[in-house]
Amino acid sequence: MSWQFEEEELVDVLEDEKEDEGRTLVVFNDEVNSFDHVIDTLIKVCKHERVQAEQCTYIIHFNGKCQVKKGTYEKLKPMKEGILDAGINAVIN
Repeated sequence: MSWQFEEEELVDVLEDEKEDEGRTLVVFNDEVNSFDHVIDTLIKVCKHERVQAEQCTYIIHFNGKCQVKKGTYEKLKPMKEGILDAGINAVIN
């Protein structure tokens, strides 16, 4: 059995994969969760170092949101669910 693909099809597949890797996990500010809760959640769910989690939390507080992680949708989805389960609003863009 021989597989033959058009060059255009291969380019489309590679572009789709590249685009998927460019996803970002964004966390939003709210008036409910404490700094410590957000920091602890980013450490636990996103595997941030404490300093990185603290910096992201300050960005979230002052700018209303922060891109806390980049990657594929498949990699970011469980992180998003973990953040949502902690009561913090997050989306994948």
